Amino acid sequence: MAGAFAFKGCQKIRGAQIRVLLEAKEFFLFDCDGVIWHGENAITGAAKVVNALIRRGKNVVFVTNNSTRPRENYVNKFTRLGFTDVMLDQIFSSSYCSALYLRDVVKVRGQVFVIGCEGLRTELLEAGIPCVEEEEDDPDATIYNCALAPDVKAVLVGHDDKLTFLKLAKASCYLRDPECLFLATDNDPWHPLSGGRILPGSGSLTAALEVASGRKATVIGKPSRFMFECISSQFSGVDPAQCLMVGDRLETDMLFGSNCGLDTMLTLTGVSQIEEAQEYRSSDLTTNHSYVPDYVVDTIADFLPAFEEIEEQND
Repeated sequence: MAGAFAFKGCQKIRGAQIRVLLEAKEFFLFDCDGVIWHGENAITGAAKVVNALIRRGKNVVFVTNNSTRPRENYVNKFTRLGFTDVMLDQIFSSSYCSALYLRDVVKVRGQVFVIGCEGLRTELLEAGIPCVEEEEDDPDATIYNCALAPDVKAVLVGHDDKLTFLKLAKASCYLRDPECLFLATDNDPWHPLSGGRILPGSGSLTAALEVASGRKATVIGKPSRFMFECISSQFSGVDPAQCLMVGDRLETDMLFGSNCGLDTMLTLTGVSQIEEAQEYRSSDLTTNHSYVPDYVVDTIADFLPAFEEIEEQND
């Protein structure tokens, strides 16, 4: 892993240790859900932390696998929740990065069939990527008699709360063409809801289509490196050794950081807890060690006393 701090290795840190980390790092990558906010409520102190980092000249970006809303909506949400200094170019969602991948990497020439919400389609269209028009199928339509769009060169799967069997069947048909790309915004299996309920994630939809098509999807979002490559292409001089990835999910955020050579920090306000990280650390499988965070905090609000220490030093 990157860095060389004596207190690394799934260590819960605070105070002076966080101050040393804040002074050493120049680039901070934050997940959003479970780190910055829960739904429409900001994590206590999160806005102060983010605003303070930006005003101190640190580079701050947000890396989220949530593909349901366009980046403009994220800017509005940040502003609404008190994050006054966040700009559009700091937001890297799996939908935005999927659009960049289709436009700049594979340079798709043809239509994209989208399984996903309107936010995903919006990002694609803003990047100039033509999508198959989403029309209401006849209630009696089946895969035997429905129309299939011509010239489909890619199938992109994101979160889709209106997924139908017919939509899944159409995607399976398009993927019979070996020249048709198979992409997924992310592979998150599920997301927590209030009351102990869960929401199936994009990964569960992708898995169904992988079985139906006999193909494996290329994942764009975390833990894939491509999202970090997007950041590096838009911000000059990004050095992995100077970066800190802050997230709440071991199998997504910590693995993403490990894959990209970044130091990682788990915050305990979201999905994963420190006991799970310790189990991965003790595992005999070396691949499980990539899920282990370098540092652990209860909440990113733990940064605030460190800021106060820095200010006292500078006075």
